[in-house]
Amino acid sequence: MKFPFLASCILFILVLTRAIRISRRKQGAEEESFWDREAKANSVRKKSLDSLDYIQIPFDRLPTGTRTEDPAVAESLRILRDLSTQKIVNLTGYTNTELKLEYGTANITVLSEYDQNYTVLARTLQTWADALWEAGCREEAAAVLEFALETRSDISRTYYRLAEYYSSRGDSARIRDLISAAENLRSSNKNIIVRTLKKSYP
Repeated sequence: MKFPFLASCILFILVLTRAIRISRRKQGAEEESFWDREAKANSVRKKSLDSLDYIQIPFDRLPTGTRTEDPAVAESLRILRDLSTQKIVNLTGYTNTELKLEYGTANITVLSEYDQNYTVLARTLQTWADALWEAGCREEAAAVLEFALETRSDISRTYYRLAEYYSSRGDSARIRDLISAAENLRSSNKNIIVRTLKKSYP
């Protein structure tokens, strides 16, 4: 009885050892590839940023006159007006290495600033929409959320509240558009958003 057990243990150890070696080789190859790309990225010269997809805040089609007495709404509008004087670019899902390869190492600081501005924009739009939503201004909140969607926001609540709004209006086509938009995100939130929408609105 002991021999089969011992043989099984030895076999398990051999299989495990082989799996560890393969994993280490794969990890080593990935690290080598990363550092090769990083070295190449660091040698890329500064390039023009004219082709970036800069975001403009369309105040003329947003509900800027609704619930302005609400502190959350007022603060959101103040932040958005400040942001409108700065450059905003959504770079979610892009690594620094990818950005350096595309636009040059010298641009990485300014690109980070543009992306940080986008993060503030997305969060502020959500705060604004939430305040309007809780106040019962669902149509106005949806207008804010739809702009957030245009900027390719990956905030899950943006999608869920829009889906709820469209569902209340019997607009299943817009929900399908939401799912399609989520499927095209470059974000780690993509899968959970798509899965939740498909489950909630089959």
